[in-house]
Parts: sequence; structure tokens; C-alpha cells
Amino acid sequence: MMTNYEDNQNGLGYSFQSFFNSDKEALLAKAIELFPYMIHVFASDGTTVFVNEAVRRQYGITREVLEETIIGKYNVLKDPAVTSNIPLSVLQRAFRGETIYCPDIKIPLSVLAERFGVQDYDMEAMYQDITNFPILDDAGQVAYVVGIQTVRRVYRGKEEIEKAKEYIETHWLGTFDINEAAKAACLSRTHFSRLFKKHTGMTPHDYYINFKVSRLKDKLLDSNLSISQVFAACGLDYNGHFAKVFKEKTGLSPSQYRKNAQQS
Repeated sequence: MMTNYEDNQNGLGYSFQSFFNSDKEALLAKAIELFPYMIHVFASDGTTVFVNEAVRRQYGITREVLEETIIGKYNVLKDPAVTSNIPLSVLQRAFRGETIYCPDIKIPLSVLAERFGVQDYDMEAMYQDITNFPILDDAGQVAYVVGIQTVRRVYRGKEEIEKAKEYIETHWLGTFDINEAAKAACLSRTHFSRLFKKHTGMTPHDYYINFKVSRLKDKLLDSNLSISQVFAACGLDYNGHFAKVFKEKTGLSPSQYRKNAQQS
């Protein structure tokens, strides 16, 4: 039994079929170009014959790049990056006259970057729902296959990590909680830890420790505060573990750091 979402996807196919059957090719081309979803149109052998503006915007590519690398050259049935996600036997059904719906397909960004020459997609992963449906000619044969891609979710990485850094820097007085930091980034704990290390070069906990040490260093410059008061102002006990952490990070004890700062 199809879900409502699948019914909607098939509805898109029926709408496009009616456009093609109207013989108003100029109107059809304009409709596809302005359609908000990413659309590829393939010839019956799998070769790309048209790509709309939404595709160019999503992947940050120019018409010139498309003309040089995709239109008339790229064949979806011969792309291992596609067939590794959608079995060739399933994809071929669209070229035999069926509508196929493939939900939650992970898009290989490294392949896109290589194909289009874009070195930095500001994302870690993209998942799409893909519907491929045939357009029939007057004889009832497949003339084209239209592929519609709708983005289900995107992990952009940098943006999420900036949110996590902001959370850590706002809550540095408290005890570090990686689950709360991951929640602030809207990521799972495992995915969050991996992305944070990739984008900052350190673990979330190390970032928290380094930020806390930087606040201690700032407070130590205030000679009106005793060292114990400095630690207390940072939510720490001077006689506790963090005095040792401070020395490991700076190479100096808190008192030595203050003395050096005053002499400089």
C-alpha cells in the first residue's frame, strides 16, 4: 500500500505526462525549468537531455559546466554511484514504462564534487527521495524518463558545529554535557562527535576545557581577585583537579601564570 507521500510523488508524474501529451514543448520546458524540485530528463537510453535550474542552484554549477559534462554525455544507467544506491534492475523499470519511487537515498557528495568541479559543498550528507517516471510517445513507447529529486534532509556540518560551539561557550560555567551539546547542534551524539573533531581538530570536551582555561587566564589578570576567587568565579575549586589541568594546558601553575602576566 502506498503512503500519501508516494501518492504525491506519482501525482507529479501524471502532471508531467499530461504536459508532454499536450504537444506544447515550449510550455513544458518552461514548466520544468521553473519547477521548485530538482529535475533531470533522460532520453530512452538513459542519456541526460535536460536539467532544470533547481539542480544548478542546489549543486552550485553553471550552465557551461552542465553543457560540458552532463547534457548529452551523462548516462544515469551507466553511473556506478547511482546504481550502488538504486539497483540497476529497479532503475531500468522506469525506462520500461513504470514509475519508481526510491525514498531516503544518500547522495554521494564526493562524486558530485568530482563531476562538477565543486571542491566545497557546505554539507556533510544529503538524503533525497527520488521519483523516476516515463513519458510515452504517441505509439506508447518510452520517449523520456523524468527524474524528480526532493531533498529529505541535509547535514551541513559547519553550521551545526557553530551552534554547538556557541552552546559550549554559553554554558562553560557548568559541567560539560555532550548530550546537550549534540542536542544544540540537532545531531546524534555519535555524528556530532565525529563532525566536531573534523571541523575543529579537537573533541567537544577538549573544546570545553580549552574555553574554560581561556576564561581562567582572563580572570587571573584581575589582581583584585585571589586565585581561589578566580577559580570560584569560573565554577571551579582551586584545590581540585582543574588546577592541574590548567598547568597541563599552559605549562604554568595559575600563580606562575599571573606572575608572568604582571611582569610582561
